[in-house]
Amino acid sequence: MLRLPVRAVAGASTTIEHVFVSESSTSAEVSPTLEGLNPRQRAAVEHTGSPLVIVAGAGTGKTRTLAARVAHMLDQGVDPERILLLTFSRRAAREMIVRVGAATDRRDASRVWGGTFHAIGNRLLRVHGELVGLSPSFTVLDQGDARDLFALVRSECVNGMGARRFPRADTIATIYSRLVNAQISLDDVLADHFPWCAEHADALKDVFRAYTARKRTVHVLDYDDLLLFWRALIRSPEAGPRLRKRFDHVLVDEYQDTNRVQADIVAELVEPERHVTVVGDDAQAIYGFRAATVDNLRNISNTWPDATIVTLDQNYRSTTPILSAANDLLRLSPKALPKELWSERHGSTVPMLVACADEGAQSGWVADRVLAMREQGVDLRDQAILFRTSHHSDHLELELTRRDIPYVKFGGLKFLEAAHVKDLIGLLRILENPHDEIAWSRVLGSLEGVGPATTRRVLDGVGVGSGQPGDPLARFLAGDVKLPGGAETDVALLRDVLGDCVGGGPDFGVRAQIERLRSFCEAVFPRRYSNSDARLADLDQLAVTAGGHPGREQFLTSLVLDPPERTGDFAGPPHLDDEYLTLSTIHSAKGLEWRAVTVIHAADGNIPSDMALNEPDGLDEELRLLYVALTRAKDYAHVTWPLRFHVRRFARDDRHLYAQLSRFIEPIRKRFDEIATQSEPIGMVEHAPQLAGPTLTDEVDSLLDGLLS
Repeated sequence: MLRLPVRAVAGASTTIEHVFVSESSTSAEVSPTLEGLNPRQRAAVEHTGSPLVIVAGAGTGKTRTLAARVAHMLDQGVDPERILLLTFSRRAAREMIVRVGAATDRRDASRVWGGTFHAIGNRLLRVHGELVGLSPSFTVLDQGDARDLFALVRSECVNGMGARRFPRADTIATIYSRLVNAQISLDDVLADHFPWCAEHADALKDVFRAYTARKRTVHVLDYDDLLLFWRALIRSPEAGPRLRKRFDHVLVDEYQDTNRVQADIVAELVEPERHVTVVGDDAQAIYGFRAATVDNLRNISNTWPDATIVTLDQNYRSTTPILSAANDLLRLSPKALPKELWSERHGSTVPMLVACADEGAQSGWVADRVLAMREQGVDLRDQAILFRTSHHSDHLELELTRRDIPYVKFGGLKFLEAAHVKDLIGLLRILENPHDEIAWSRVLGSLEGVGPATTRRVLDGVGVGSGQPGDPLARFLAGDVKLPGGAETDVALLRDVLGDCVGGGPDFGVRAQIERLRSFCEAVFPRRYSNSDARLADLDQLAVTAGGHPGREQFLTSLVLDPPERTGDFAGPPHLDDEYLTLSTIHSAKGLEWRAVTVIHAADGNIPSDMALNEPDGLDEELRLLYVALTRAKDYAHVTWPLRFHVRRFARDDRHLYAQLSRFIEPIRKRFDEIATQSEPIGMVEHAPQLAGPTLTDEVDSLLDGLLS
């Protein structure tokens, strides 16, 4: 019998079980669920017993393997409602469930609990939240609304802000989110990430406590609360045993992107049986700015010393020359788990490194290359231009427009961030939770002649934000509070549309409510926005989307946890042939693939970003970001960098600075075919990257009061 060892990651505990794949496992007697899997994938799918860790390199069939594992469980008779599948987007969860259904004869595969951490947390808190002091009717703030609430409590808590620079609301919200997700002390968060805010630590504590108290008063949770309360639920003596018995198997995708709280949830949810599968790739951990920590995957043996670890390293996406460059790049990291991607797609085209005279020359070369590859049979939709930061594509977008090359850019304004969409959602949120202070403030602010002072007086009058018992919406509809005379027409219409939605009965669904509320928007939008007709059309699309939801609460929660795509992705009107090039930040490109990928602005200061160099693990994460970019390419990979950056990008003078090739590319440039767009030589860089850096502080295992002490 031939026995093929399945690699276990280095540094793991010596008690970790090594898996072997026997020759018989590749025999003709293969169930449809296992058909087409390679030996390592099949070993992962069929594993039983101890915790399973699947280290899945880029393009190695991770999604297929995880879906096959769930399908195999169903084939073995596991109840689908006792399987929990956690992903990092609802789209990924839906795709996974569809694949599970296609891989098994079980017609009830759709009953598997699949979704993001936040969506599953919301679902469980609706049922069990009262055990930790939550009203089941809570509403969820999106990130924009959380910033608005921070702005409100900031102005109330901090006096004399004009005397010295004090953090703005968005900075405060970012500090708070990192604080609770990374579970490290405020002093450490400020020292590591916001040193200029350290002198305001005491004032920030006051803001955070006031923010938390205000959320409780108005019955709202923010995005981070969904995780914190879920963890509290598991740890509670009343609910914890119920949740642990709720699921027989827990599977987690993209485990390298979990934060401390999410890792706690998984570890405590699966005790004591520990029927858990986690899938991840430390080389693709690129969300440190969201407080994700790759240490959750790298130190997995500390959580489950007896874990079985299977490494998937056969890449089905890229050619060997592209993988050779990616493998060499990953070797530069002193912390990476050992992994050597290989492929049966040998290929002959070597990645290209292109030195350009300046940003204009780079844009010209990229546009030329895009058109040339199109003529060679690589459609525009099979090509992508990737960059570290959204503004890096500004000059290129002008060149593409000049050349009549249509493109879609990922990184524009999201649908829910548009002011007019938030106006209508605010009306729905008032109907769902009449204590929602942020929603009331937005709606009242749209009335003629109503400013912040009047808004505050109205909110106090109807009992919003004060903890006053009773229904604020009923008081508003009854006319208990007077508003300025100039607002009479708007107020009368507002009371009419809200009253109709309240009294519409069970048959007056969320789509009908949006259509009724739209009449109020028709009245106020021409005064608030220059292009009101286009904005009202967006509301029509929102109504269509709402038609697929059973109720208002489900619709509002879905918008926060799984927001629609951007409103302004396309650079211009769609072309008749529906052909377009993709422009994307590297972060937005994760999980995607194209035949041809060009990474632009590969100069030090851009890749790696100079903003990341002061972050713990920042340089190593920047290296992983470039690794992710290269491994998006199937057949062709190009990397470009300008030799000069003009000080004033679109001016006529020639003031410029010279750039250095990315410190990540210099040590592996032998893997590239180098060309230059003009006669100047490619600049040399003498240094190699130094990737050592401090790790995150030990997890603080307490909630906000402990973190702020």
